[in-house]
Amino acid sequence: METAFLVCAALGGTLLVCQFVAGLVGFGADHDFDADHDHDLGADGGDHGNGFLSLLSLRAGSTAVTFFGLGGLTAMYYGVEEPAAFAVALGSGAAALYAVAAAMKSLAGLKADGTARVERSVGRPGTVYLRVPAAKAGPGKVHLMLQNRTVEYQAVTHGAELPTGTPVKVVAVVGPDTVEVEAA
Repeated sequence: METAFLVCAALGGTLLVCQFVAGLVGFGADHDFDADHDHDLGADGGDHGNGFLSLLSLRAGSTAVTFFGLGGLTAMYYGVEEPAAFAVALGSGAAALYAVAAAMKSLAGLKADGTARVERSVGRPGTVYLRVPAAKAGPGKVHLMLQNRTVEYQAVTHGAELPTGTPVKVVAVVGPDTVEVEAA
């Protein structure tokens, strides 16, 4: 039984080291094998994606195998009988599987798409970069601070021409990359 624990610890540890090295050299970014399945088979409309299958990934599995082996080896070292050592090994592996899966799930929730939303520009101050012609005769360009970065949008105005360097305020969104501005 001790040999089985040793093989599990070595195999799982080797997989973990390989995953770590692959991550360092650029492999492994979002290449985790998740088996998160969400099937609605009944009329209850419940979320079935949080079950056991959402815990399975290569990273969590290799960690579970490693800790299964280490837990069993530790129990055997302290003179625990084989059935109890196997139970300790199973508990260690299950705890490691759950801990890594929970950590990966919470880290996945930190993802942000980073897209600057033009809808959030209404009311924001900015500066004219390329003159904005009067009476919506054509687009100019403005720079705005939006979501902690400087963005450039095409701009139109109802009023008089706005020369380069004029402080403006966004009053409406005209299109996906065009805003309506007025002098601030």
